[in-house]
Amino acid sequence: MRGIFNIVGVIAIIQGVVGFVGQMWFDSNWGFLHRLVDLPLWAYLGVAAAGLVVLLAADSTKKREDR
Repeated sequence: MRGIFNIVGVIAIIQGVVGFVGQMWFDSNWGFLHRLVDLPLWAYLGVAAAGLVVLLAADSTKKREDR
């Protein structure tokens, strides 16, 4: 299950960063998220931050299980 969370976290980070970069510097929509929802610029950074939180949570559960 932790592996699925890691994959989802990485995908969220990639989609958030790519969406932000595409809108900020190239005035176009990049990634897959813009096909599902219309997000403002700052929301893409929120998606990337949420992905980072998921990765950190999965890592902390791994450390707890290793004890």
